[in-house]
Amino acid sequence: MEKKCVALISGGLDSALAAKLMLEQGITVHGLYLSMSWGCCEKEKATSCAQQLGIPLMVLGVGDAYLDVIRSPKYGYGSGMNPCVDCRIYMFRIAKRYMEEIGAGFVVTGEVLGQRPMSQMRRPLEIIEADSGLEGLLLRPLSAQLLEPTLPELQGVVDRARLLRIAGRSRQEQMALAAAEGVTEHSTPAGGCLLTDEHFAKKAKDLFAHEQRPTTKDMELLTIGRHFRIGPATKIILGRNEVENLMLEGHSQGGYSCIRPKFAGPAALVAGEWGDEARQTAVSLIVQHTKTDKLPGGALEFWINGTSWTVVRV
Repeated sequence: MEKKCVALISGGLDSALAAKLMLEQGITVHGLYLSMSWGCCEKEKATSCAQQLGIPLMVLGVGDAYLDVIRSPKYGYGSGMNPCVDCRIYMFRIAKRYMEEIGAGFVVTGEVLGQRPMSQMRRPLEIIEADSGLEGLLLRPLSAQLLEPTLPELQGVVDRARLLRIAGRSRQEQMALAAAEGVTEHSTPAGGCLLTDEHFAKKAKDLFAHEQRPTTKDMELLTIGRHFRIGPATKIILGRNEVENLMLEGHSQGGYSCIRPKFAGPAALVAGEWGDEARQTAVSLIVQHTKTDKLPGGALEFWINGTSWTVVRV
């Protein structure tokens, strides 16, 4: 077996340490970061981590196909709309293809036994390994001595005695190890998948309830602004600050129409069916969420999709 592996790098502490443990055994490590447009992990941290470790990092987007995993997960949801087990299977299938493409021998991940209740208990770890097609080839260095030996260990490519036996939700051992090894480029062990967040999950459920084929763009929009469902095929998103207003303007293309006031008020992105009713409702919401002293008297002027404007008389 090749002394070369693919290590999933999320930007977090555990994945950085898992890759570091492989490097210390003389294993060639190729990092893989799987990008989601709604920002579940930190790409900048993953890049900084790979640079500090001195390993190449491949960045791949999960694409719209991943949304089928969210819509109908075989192994169900966690606390929100998070299909943790199915998500890991999907990611490791991508990692397996990349492993085969570059001629690596196995895949490494920073998963820790018992750290997450849905996807990192013993049985889910076994399911993920089997269903991803990586049976015997998925090494979890931080908990390896508590799990069955993998092929790289059995074949002597990896020294099992130098792997760890960390378990549970505490990160004290990992933090101490990072300090000892000088691993500083990682995100703070907190937060997690946005699909576990109550408010984000609520918006995601609404999206999947009304859209037959949502896109990663739709998921990205869930992270921006206030959302108002005004019909089965139409919703309006209001910016909460100037940065979000500009982001909404940037999304104005086929199927997404942006109304931007020529006064100090929020931008509105109409996602879905566009017509007089949607436009009037968007204008009404803009006015409702604009401070009274910022509203001009008489006529109100708006840009629509950045090229034309209209006047609404009050």
